[in-house]
Amino acid sequence: MSAIESLRGRMAELADLAAIEMLANWDQLVMMPAEGAGARAQQLGTIALLTHERATSAEIGEWLQEIDAALDIPGGHAAGAVLDELDRDVVRLARRDWERARRVPDALAAELAQASAAGHESWRAARESDDFSAFAPALARNVELARAYAECVAEDGQGLYEALLGDFDFGLRTEELRRVFGALGERLPALMADARVHSPRRELEVPVEAQQAAVAGTLRRLGVDDASWRVDLSAHPFSSSIARRDLRVTTRYSDGQVESLLSSLHEYGHALYERQIDAALERTNLGRGTSMSVHESQSKLWENHVARSPAFAEVLAVELGAGGFQVAPGELHAALVGVEPSPVRVSADPLTYPLHIVVRFELELALIEGDLAVADLPDAWREGMRRLLGIEVPSDALGCLQDVHWSEGYFGYFPSYALGCLIAAQLWESIEAELGSREEDLRRGEVASVQAWLGEHVHRHGRRLDTVALVEQATGRGLEIDPFLRYVEPLAGR
Repeated sequence: MSAIESLRGRMAELADLAAIEMLANWDQLVMMPAEGAGARAQQLGTIALLTHERATSAEIGEWLQEIDAALDIPGGHAAGAVLDELDRDVVRLARRDWERARRVPDALAAELAQASAAGHESWRAARESDDFSAFAPALARNVELARAYAECVAEDGQGLYEALLGDFDFGLRTEELRRVFGALGERLPALMADARVHSPRRELEVPVEAQQAAVAGTLRRLGVDDASWRVDLSAHPFSSSIARRDLRVTTRYSDGQVESLLSSLHEYGHALYERQIDAALERTNLGRGTSMSVHESQSKLWENHVARSPAFAEVLAVELGAGGFQVAPGELHAALVGVEPSPVRVSADPLTYPLHIVVRFELELALIEGDLAVADLPDAWREGMRRLLGIEVPSDALGCLQDVHWSEGYFGYFPSYALGCLIAAQLWESIEAELGSREEDLRRGEVASVQAWLGEHVHRHGRRLDTVALVEQATGRGLEIDPFLRYVEPLAGR
């Protein structure tokens, strides 16, 4: 077997292990009985250990060296010159991933997985009882382990937080995030003030049964079927792609709310991304979304630019009607886009949503860099929400306990949510520039043209293009803030 064949075989094994880990996580969040938590933490730790051992094996380095030597190119990093285009990218990403992963000791990798599973269970109980002190030890442990991990993977000149960003969005820089989020923090509060007058939040009392019917009907329109999809409930909506034809999304229902209409399309966007990756990339190191920012742009595109469009409100109104709740499309649209600061991120309107991420970015940066103690997090959270959104947080359950991410050790993940909003707006402008307005199609619930455009310009590439390169390829421009501002300005009457 040649070195490239051996390398491809190892990448396939790692893809399978990742799928098994994702399946175990999905089961923990959707199906597993509560008393299985301790055993599941051990099981996930074992999978993580096996994955780390296979991903950091000296064999990978030997195969990469063999590939370089066989091509007889000094230095080796240009060795892909005589491989086909796909194998060049397999080798390039394998080298990058291997060099990063091999810096992390096996024991630390297992500790991280175990702390993540245990932290999730601690968070779930603490949020239910609104008791931050019960969660604080698990969070402190996750912060400690995240710092240890960052010290292992940091490149020369990188701070700890920037090192963590590389796991979620390779190439992001902390200073660039400070610049982008600083601009959002300056521009959005003024727009928010005007939008609260021009587009106030309107409440609809939608029964759970009507929401369930509308979610099911709408997802059917988008191509979600029982053959390759599951739609379930979870405490925090999420999406899992076990394989290109095994896609699982979750939502949650609250009586009298409309959040489920948005979260279901949000998670659909994540799953569609994985579904439309080029089949040739399956079971390779290229066969998944390239970054969390791009992934989030796909969910935000379907949430903001489809589900929240005035035209698609006509579709959602029909589906709610089929569930027994009659509402005018204009009234429904006003409820989906109305602006009113909320303490809860996942319930935030499209204008204020990025400000929630700015708060979280500031706090997790301070936690990792040692400028904020875990015990002081609730007060710091309240101060940030007061400063940027002008609201008082009534409880920790609606404050620093509302999100699952830190409980699972995901530091550096939150920025992708705001960047996803920016990229989604930029992609939507490019879709309409190329295809024309999608208004009439959305009014009829026809989205095939949007699905196809995203498949061609974004999804099919998998990891072959990093975030900025992908945005440039799809839109002809680098990452910009202005398209998002143009999207929300009408809410403020501008």
